[in-house]
Amino acid sequence: MSDLLRPPSAESVATATAELLTAVREGQPLTQCITNSVVTGFTANVLLAVGAAPAMVDIVDEAGMFAGVTAGLLINLGTPTPEQRRASLEAAAAAHTAATPWVLDPVAVGALPVRTALARDLVAVGPSAIRGNASEILALAGASAGGRGVDATDTPEAAADAARSLARTHGAVVAVSGPVDLITDGDTVIRIANGDALLTRVTGGGCALGAVMAAFLGAARTTGHTALEAVAAASLAYTLAAEDAAVAAGGPGSFAVALLDALAAVEPVRILSGARVEVSAVEDRPVEVHG
Repeated sequence: MSDLLRPPSAESVATATAELLTAVREGQPLTQCITNSVVTGFTANVLLAVGAAPAMVDIVDEAGMFAGVTAGLLINLGTPTPEQRRASLEAAAAAHTAATPWVLDPVAVGALPVRTALARDLVAVGPSAIRGNASEILALAGASAGGRGVDATDTPEAAADAARSLARTHGAVVAVSGPVDLITDGDTVIRIANGDALLTRVTGGGCALGAVMAAFLGAARTTGHTALEAVAAASLAYTLAAEDAAVAAGGPGSFAVALLDALAAVEPVRILSGARVEVSAVEDRPVEVHG
């Protein structure tokens, strides 16, 4: 159980990750995903591998109803069809009413107008977390025109100020994915240096992480961990599993399969010993380093 009155340390992030991973496996949080058609199957398999229960409910008049009873919700804007756009707004509103934690993944916002307008409508509803690459976070904050489609043209550090601003404005935890993931609630910045470049060679690597964050946020409701801890825990468990998968993989194809195996196999002791985490204050001065 976390001490909610004390900001996290690097060691406490690793401990919270181990605790939340156990909670996900024991509780199997039902995790609703309104996500893009390219990654639906992979995302569901990642959730199953980590211990959660996926539910790909993205139909108008069902999405909102389900968001009121699910443990966590992901809204991913990768392929926002008219049906999905309506379902996303419906689900976000229902999640807000039911206090269901939800994650917004603003895929390719900035250069593409339909999803950019939708992302701004959704962020106004109040997501628990926003997960994206640096260019997506900068675009959502109005600080750039976005990246090259789904690919970032900026670094997480370049998006640090935008991430903190989004977090403070919308009361959300903001996670910026990259070689070193940057996660902030506006007051604290957590950097996670785990992971492997093969994650960028598999379709759905980042999208599935958003679903894992939704599952961990759902589990956190029963453990007392903060949203910041839950989002950081999802990133840490996922990227550590990616490191293990890369050791066993011969390339992107076998890596995708090995990642599922590694997510199912990763243990708390691996997290506590392998975490490479830095926690900083808002002024970006390191206060704790672990690993």
